[in-house]
Order: sequence, then C-alpha cells, then structure tokens
Amino acid sequence: MFFGVSLKTSAESSAQESDRRPNFLVIIADDLGFSDPGCYGGEIATPNLDALAAGGLRFTQFYNTARCWPTRSALMTGYYPQQIRRDSMPGAPKGFGGRGVRPQWAQTIGQYLQMAGYRTYHSGKWHIDGKPTENGFDRSDEATRGPGFFDTNKRGERDPDFYRTVATAQHAIDCLKEHSEDFAGQPFFHYLAFHAPHFPLHALPEDIQRYEGRYDDGWDHLRNQRYQRQRALGFSVGNLSAMEPDVGPPYAFPDQIELLGPGEVNRPLPWDELTSQQQRFQAMKMAIHAAMVDRMDREIGRVLDQLRAMDSYDNTIVMFLSDNGASAEMMVRGDGHDPDAAPGSAATYLCLGPGFSSAANTPFRRHKTWVHEGGISTPFIVHWPAGLEAQNEFRSAVAHVVDIAPTVLDLAGVQRPDFPGAPPMTGKSLRPLLSKDGDSLHDEIWFCHEANRALRQGDWKIVHSDKGRPFPYRMVETGDSNESNWALYNLANDRAEQQDLADTYPAKVQALSERWYQLRDQFLADSSTEIANDAKP
Repeated sequence: MFFGVSLKTSAESSAQESDRRPNFLVIIADDLGFSDPGCYGGEIATPNLDALAAGGLRFTQFYNTARCWPTRSALMTGYYPQQIRRDSMPGAPKGFGGRGVRPQWAQTIGQYLQMAGYRTYHSGKWHIDGKPTENGFDRSDEATRGPGFFDTNKRGERDPDFYRTVATAQHAIDCLKEHSEDFAGQPFFHYLAFHAPHFPLHALPEDIQRYEGRYDDGWDHLRNQRYQRQRALGFSVGNLSAMEPDVGPPYAFPDQIELLGPGEVNRPLPWDELTSQQQRFQAMKMAIHAAMVDRMDREIGRVLDQLRAMDSYDNTIVMFLSDNGASAEMMVRGDGHDPDAAPGSAATYLCLGPGFSSAANTPFRRHKTWVHEGGISTPFIVHWPAGLEAQNEFRSAVAHVVDIAPTVLDLAGVQRPDFPGAPPMTGKSLRPLLSKDGDSLHDEIWFCHEANRALRQGDWKIVHSDKGRPFPYRMVETGDSNESNWALYNLANDRAEQQDLADTYPAKVQALSERWYQLRDQFLADSSTEIANDAKP
C-alpha cells in the first residue's frame, strides 16, 4: 500500500504536482558481500543500513550480473548488459564489453527522469559508456584522485585529508543542499555509487582500529558466525556452502602476488593450515575490508541526515545494493605496494582474496566474476516511509538489477518513450512486491560473464564455469548447446549449490542449456537493433 504520494501515469505534470512525486536515492556498493551488512548477518557495524532494513524491505533473492560495469549498465537501462553491448558473450562481435557503446535506444534512468522534470545527480563511480552529464545527469563527480582511496602518492602535494568514500558522500550532500536551496520545487533522482569496499584495501586508521583482532579466528569461524546470525534473523537462504580450497583468484598474477610477501595466500585453505604469519596478514586484510564497509555506512548516514534536514527523508525512495559479490581477485596495481607501509595506507595495495571473500558471501558459493550464487547475489534494501506500509519484512521473490530502472520510472509516474523497433525493457517494476511478497518477477534469469554462464528457471539453475583464467583477460569459448559440462542445481533446497543433479536429470540440463543459447541469440539480435535518428526522445 502506498501513502502520501500521487503516482502519475504520465511524465507530464505541473510544478505543483511534481512536488508530490517521490525522490530517489539509489546507493550501490562495489564488491560488497551478501553477508557484509549487519542486517544480512554481518558483524560489521552498519547501523544506517540496518535502520533502512528495519524500516523497509530486505530481498533475499535479488541478483546482479557478477561484475561492476555490466551491473551498472543494467541498473541504469533496465536491459541485460549483453543486449546493449556492455558485456560480452560467446558469438558476440568486437565492440562488446567494458568498452562497449550502448545502442541509441538504451537510455538511462537519468535521461527519462530529466525529461520528466526531475533534477538528477550522480556521485562516485560511473563505469558506463559516455559521461554522466551527457547521459541524463545535471551534476556528476567521480571523486577520483588516484588509483586507490587516498590521494595518489605520485602527486607532488598530496591532500592528507582526502578519502574517496567521504568525498563521494560529500558530493552527494552538496548536491542535495543545492537542490534544497535552488530546486525545491522539483523531485530528484540521486545515483550514489561508492567505490568501497573494492580493492585496494584502503581505510582510515581510526576505522581499521575498530576491527583489529576481530578476525583472528579466521574465515571458517567467521562464515559459521554469519550463517548462524542469518538464521537468527530469519533468513531463508538454505545451507552453508562448503569452502573450495582449490579455487583461487579468477585471474592468475603470480608475480604480483609474490610482491605481497610470505603472509599472502591465494587459496581458501583451512585456517589451521596457515602459518601464524599468514593468519595475521589475512585477518588484518579482513579488518581493513570491514573498516571500509563501516565507513561507507557512516557516510550513508550523513547523506540520510541531509535528507532529513531538507525534509525530504520520508518521501525519498532509498534502494541499496552491491554490484557483485565480494571479490577473490588478487593483484598489485596503481601506485604499487610497499610491504613496510602500514596496512591499508595509500602506499599499500592489498586485496581481500578468496578466503575472506568466501566469508563475505556467506552462505553462498564462490565470488565476483563467477555466476554461482556468491558472485551474483546482492543485499537489496528498499526504504520509503511515505509509501511503504511494510516494515522490517523479507521479500523472497526472485528479482534482478534490471528491475530497478522500470521500478523507478513506474513509481515516478514516468512513461518511457517509445523507440519503434527497439526491444522492450527486460526489467519489470518491483511495485507489486513493495506491498507484499509474491511471485517472482521473472520466469527465467540469464547470466553470462567471461567463461561463466548460468540460467535460472524457477528453482532450477544450470551453471557452467571456469575456475581460473590467465592474463590477459579473455572469453573462453567452450562447446555448444549440447555441451556436457553444465552443473544443475535445485535452488529450492540447495542455494549453496552443493548437489549437482546433472546426471540425474539430463533432459532438464539439455532443455535449460538450449534455452540459454536461445536467449544468447535473442540478445545478439537485440544488440544489433538500430533506430532512426529522429526516433530519439
């Protein structure tokens, strides 16, 4: 049930009517694990996210695309990234992927809302083709000073006070202050895209201090703790997956990992098999990861305080998610790594790695880039005091990041312009699920990233994956629609993906794999669809 808001059926409205339309704050974290927030079972202090969940909804089967730039393009447009050339797939021509350019008809939420009278703002990471201000945003700032979270060491006069997460939130606050002063008669859409807790693991010393020693018992212990907390919170997410000690980072950089010293380990081995030096090193890395999440939550709190100060909190729809699961990647980039510098400082370049990444993704299997549940499952919180009757409720319906764009347009009362010949949005509005839990929005959800592929159809899911891929990154082409290396899981009782049923139900595997390729062919056709120049809205 929706209170206090007139949801319009047309983008055309008078200034007085537009005042009553909801505002939007869409917050996306980078490489946050499913269980990192406290309200999803984590021990990290996230009181602001916890409060949003307590006053709103938590989704337990909400999916992303397993990687940063594909998820962001899907969020902004309502299409699978492969439909709009923003991620590759078998058979795709050149021009797909992180450098792909969207078709003309794949506009952003910002463009639609801007045309409908919304003020639009972007703060933080973009990672979509084009510039934000050329794609529907009135103001934008990526808050970038270097390859990490601090001002780059290569700058002659470094700013000792710069920290990217704080700067991103401050830009959002500045935009909201400007909006309150100069554009109070218009609703707003703010896309707040934090870089945290993506590698390198950089955190403020006072934030790290709060978590020093917290993870000394290791990733096995932490996973069990988080899983038990999830059960106590009432999550229905199945059993805890087994660790995979033979699965390391998705890309091999042995020379770079060697630079990190004898404390580093690139496999999630049993904790008691690590040396004491390795245990200390790994525990410190997790402490820095936690500090980054903690700081992000504090900065979200500052943004929410600004909404309250401008009397916009109640009628702002807040959505929070992560672009993919926690990352097992390990490398040294940017300004390099100084092993003698304080861990988490600007002179270091640390990555979480597969051990504590597995804990961050509790209770699911695998990590970012893989399309097992650990790589594609995200926390998803929706909060809207003026429009949601439900509070502190779970939603188990299956949904996907492509659903965010049509949901925003629906709740804003904005009709997407017609692009003759272009495919309709893949995403669907979440509006029915805001009132009560119900049927899933999609009969099937398709996944593809690099060598990893999956299709979920009802509770059945097939997965094909590659454990490790050499540098340079490449798409591994294997097999055809009859390939025999698909695994099959029934997620109704096995979201941990532990019981491969492919040999038991070969006909199901065959049908689902053929459907995967049918959708691949459809998306290839969609991606090549062109419209006349005069069809632009």
